Amino acid sequence: MAAEADVEEKIMHVPAQDGLKLGLRFYGEWHAERLPLVCLPGLSRNARDFQRLASFFAGHAEAPRTVVALDYRGRGLSGYDRNWKNYHPLVETADVVTVMTALDIPEAVFIGTSRGGLAAMILGAIRPKLLAGVVLNDIGPKIEGTGLARIKNYLGRMRPPRTWAEAEELVRQINGRTFTGVDDEDWRAFTEAMFVKVDGELKPDFDPNLMKTVQNLDLEDEVPTLWPQFASLAKIPVMSIRGANSDLLSPSVVDEMARRHPSMERLTVPGQGHAPLLRDRPTLNRIAAFARRCDERRAAA
Repeated sequence: MAAEADVEEKIMHVPAQDGLKLGLRFYGEWHAERLPLVCLPGLSRNARDFQRLASFFAGHAEAPRTVVALDYRGRGLSGYDRNWKNYHPLVETADVVTVMTALDIPEAVFIGTSRGGLAAMILGAIRPKLLAGVVLNDIGPKIEGTGLARIKNYLGRMRPPRTWAEAEELVRQINGRTFTGVDDEDWRAFTEAMFVKVDGELKPDFDPNLMKTVQNLDLEDEVPTLWPQFASLAKIPVMSIRGANSDLLSPSVVDEMARRHPSMERLTVPGQGHAPLLRDRPTLNRIAAFARRCDERRAAA
């Protein structure tokens, strides 16, 4: 794809079904001939993770595409829920439907990173017509307990850094073993999306009560699977992205996904773990090709 132009970011808010304020970032203008991309972040992440992707797609000089990136309740621009038990995939998926309705988006290509991919699979079961295509970024119907244990450990022990340099060092310590193929700019963007400055102090950009959902995970129990929800995507184009060093999504699970969804596209991102940052040009080019095929499929229908 050609080099992208500068893109305006519009910050918007939509009331959830229970009145809680949901924040989102809207990039570019509406293009009826091209499906929008709706980006859903990971568990403790937020819409800023998709800024590079949004610039790539919404700023394309020849074929720009609308990008919408959501913040779940309790993260980023969204309000904090008084009941931490609402930080649940089913509630968050209902919030996604609310946002789609408010923005009058009848269908889109969804890009779901980790927790966002779970929401996309749930959408396949409850609102499949919203899905013109799904990119599952380092997530599948079965996740590995080792990856969950790592997430539980670092979220539970994370302490607010004093400076941005200290924040970046913390992010590198947590992720450096599995993210061996990223550069300084990637680390900086990774860090800036994770923290926010409030009253002069840096803090993780999510409600601290979100950690209760992780602390309550019993890793001795078998982790529930979402194979029925994945099966709901059988007639929908799917692309699976896996970090080569991921400890959350195993190659064997991707193999089984491909067996059950034979037309599923696969991409392994070298030098990255859970979850790929979706910032490198080869990955963005593959997502672009997938989105074009979804456009063609819609046009043919």
